Amino acid sequence: MKYQLSFVVCCVLCLLVAAQSPKREEFGSSLKRLKWDEKKQVAVEQKASNGEVASGDDVLKMETTLAIFDVLVLDAQGRSLTGFTKDDFAVSEDNKPQEVAAFSLGDGSTIPRSIVLIIDYSGSQLPYLQNSIEAAKTLVDKLTPRDRMAIVTDDVELLVDFTSDKGKLKKNLDSLRKKAFGSHLGRSEQYSALLATLRELVKSEERPIILFQTDGDELSRLQPLGEAMRPGFETRVKPYSFQDIYTTVQKSRATIYTIIPGVQLAGKSPEEQLRRAREVYAQRLHSMRKRMGEEPVEAFLARMRQMPDSYFQPMLTMQHRQQLAAAGIAKLTGGWAEFLESPEQAAAIYDRILAGINRRYIIGYYPANEARDGKLRKVKIEVKGHPEYRILGKQSYYAKEGEK
Repeated sequence: MKYQLSFVVCCVLCLLVAAQSPKREEFGSSLKRLKWDEKKQVAVEQKASNGEVASGDDVLKMETTLAIFDVLVLDAQGRSLTGFTKDDFAVSEDNKPQEVAAFSLGDGSTIPRSIVLIIDYSGSQLPYLQNSIEAAKTLVDKLTPRDRMAIVTDDVELLVDFTSDKGKLKKNLDSLRKKAFGSHLGRSEQYSALLATLRELVKSEERPIILFQTDGDELSRLQPLGEAMRPGFETRVKPYSFQDIYTTVQKSRATIYTIIPGVQLAGKSPEEQLRRAREVYAQRLHSMRKRMGEEPVEAFLARMRQMPDSYFQPMLTMQHRQQLAAAGIAKLTGGWAEFLESPEQAAAIYDRILAGINRRYIIGYYPANEARDGKLRKVKIEVKGHPEYRILGKQSYYAKEGEK
């Protein structure tokens, strides 16, 4: 068969599935073992009662050294391209040519996909939640029989563990909507949920894909590197920094697509950012006031228009930083960020992400450098004879550690 998966890759996938056999510990429990090292400015794993370091984020130990990459080919206009074969790609690692050993389409027909939806249902996200849940349910309907999906919330809760049961997934999405518009909202611990997902949920999955829908406002509650902590915030700050999360993302095999609800500030001029900041602030406060039955809509919006620019500047700075961080996480993994500026865009965004996932290729090779030194290695994948094409995918990986 033209795109038949190699026997070696099938064996790798079997090993990955087998590694899941032990019963999963309570979701989020690995985060409780992290402690902030003020001197090293990094989160460290606390030792267990027996004196050994707990194994919450151990790297999966396997005999194979196959390096696998999930890539999308784009033309000069940014349109995705298909119709390629194994022989169309050239791969190099640290500038040394590598031989492609495994090749497959990414549409789920050969390699099963493990998809995690991390969804923020805190108060600021209410305007987008209804449409986003419907879009997620449509995505569920489009999954192949081989695919499995899990749902995680910003409460650091595993709402649904990996399953192929589409009815179960949609039922839980409906229950989340009911909860959000009832008496319970999320805790805005989105980065904590992402960190737990990477450390506990997807580390041994076959082809991990994460849809991360959030405005990322937990960023202000992570350890501030090189900055003084705000007085009174000591007990509210997590024992890990954004850099810890960034490093965990970089070491993972997951491809992340970030969906950022709210008006886009990233990439806009200062004047445009300020104008949009008013919209962001108005959306957030209006959502919360409407929920609590306070102040008529028109009166509230009129008051917002009269506020001076200086009133919005702190929020603008924080929101811009949050968007850059959330988008950067996706870019690091070879995914991309989408801005959900109006609720009606949710269906198109989810459809666009799934279409991109389906049009990807899975490329694997055995590194010529067999040293298991745990070092970062740079990878370049190209389409032969087409320097104008751009490859969207991870551009590095960490070698395994241990004896050869």
